[in-house]
Amino acid sequence: METLRTLRTVDGITLGYRLIRQAATPRRLLVLMHGVASNMSRWSEFVEHTTLKDSWDVLRLDLRGHGESFVRGRLNLDAWSRDLRDILDAEGYEQALLIGHSLGAQVAVQFAARFPARLLGLVLIDPIFQQALRGSLRVMHILRPAISLTVTVIRLLNSLGLRRRSVPSRDLRELDNKTRETLLAAGKQEQMIDLYSSPWEDLKFFPVASYLQEMLEITRPLPALTSINAPILVLLSSGITYTDPVITRGMLAAHPRIQIVTIDAYHWPLTEKPQQVREAIEQWCEQFVIREP
Repeated sequence: METLRTLRTVDGITLGYRLIRQAATPRRLLVLMHGVASNMSRWSEFVEHTTLKDSWDVLRLDLRGHGESFVRGRLNLDAWSRDLRDILDAEGYEQALLIGHSLGAQVAVQFAARFPARLLGLVLIDPIFQQALRGSLRVMHILRPAISLTVTVIRLLNSLGLRRRSVPSRDLRELDNKTRETLLAAGKQEQMIDLYSSPWEDLKFFPVASYLQEMLEITRPLPALTSINAPILVLLSSGITYTDPVITRGMLAAHPRIQIVTIDAYHWPLTEKPQQVREAIEQWCEQFVIREP
């Protein structure tokens, strides 16, 4: 049974996460991490249907600033990595296999570089590399100084009480189901992309300063994958949205223990092709268990 748990950090933040543990003694652990302006409900469908929970413990978390870990404050890859380390410590896990989508993939890579001894492997779903940025994210990268200044101003205004008094929660499983029924089933792929890529839609459910900080983090340089001595599975959407696929594949090819699977999607494969994503991860994890001692 999956249980909701919380952890109070040393800097006074309450982190929320859900854990499936079949016995008192921990098994190998999968950690599921969501993307920008998202929350752990993005993984609800995966958790319900995956066969991996029969042989792995499964933890999905709300990154600091999201969902059950909501806070207004400084957000960055370093803080998210430390939070994950603290959760692993609190639950008694020495290592974990990290699975992240988009921003979650960025956190996974950062964690792998900072805490290599805690890593079993990585599954990166549409990771974003600064060198491959295109479209709106490339513009965000160019505007980084202006965005940083804007974040400082907004956070100052927030500290003076100028902010939304409440931010509504969002059930992303419900959104994904509705999207598949009303848009994808009708072949309205472009409308789906407009909906899921719209910052205005995200900002209905997420603070402005937090959103801008996440744009800064998702467009910052990541540690080189070649510095990570662990097996990596990468799921890449075939549709071109935020990054150049040729540059991305070239960067991935430098890692000696990498496997790349292409998903027929546009950066939101957990919404568009959930079964294909689940099966690719399950197959890779089965091989991983056999390969590792």
